[in-house]
Amino acid sequence: MEGPVRDGAAMIAAMAPRLDPRNWRFVFVQPDTAPQLLGAAIGTFREDEGVSAIVPADVADELGIEGPDFARITLMVYSDLEGVGLTAAVASALADAGIACNMVAALHHDHAFVPADRAEEAHAVLRRLARAAD
Repeated sequence: MEGPVRDGAAMIAAMAPRLDPRNWRFVFVQPDTAPQLLGAAIGTFREDEGVSAIVPADVADELGIEGPDFARITLMVYSDLEGVGLTAAVASALADAGIACNMVAALHHDHAFVPADRAEEAHAVLRRLARAAD
């Protein structure tokens, strides 16, 4: 894998958005569900209120945890954590289309979580954004 891309325009052009076929849910981790949730989580964050996690929707369903489902679109560019512009461009393009977006940055890639019922539309918006920047 090459090193991270830092230039904003280059990150957008190379983002190659990939739609995950699985649905995800943001949940609050309780002591009685912690083993199942944390074992299945693709991301966690400790907030003042406690630990929240992003887990497969089917795992949340099995535990009786309701909430909206989200699709994950991974931006396949290896984006530099100090790069400027990728998150803003993605969030703005989706906002212009009226699509909610929750961005999660990890070490190698950024991930956009969008309402599951708008996943295909959001994916198309991001593919167009990447083509326009190329």
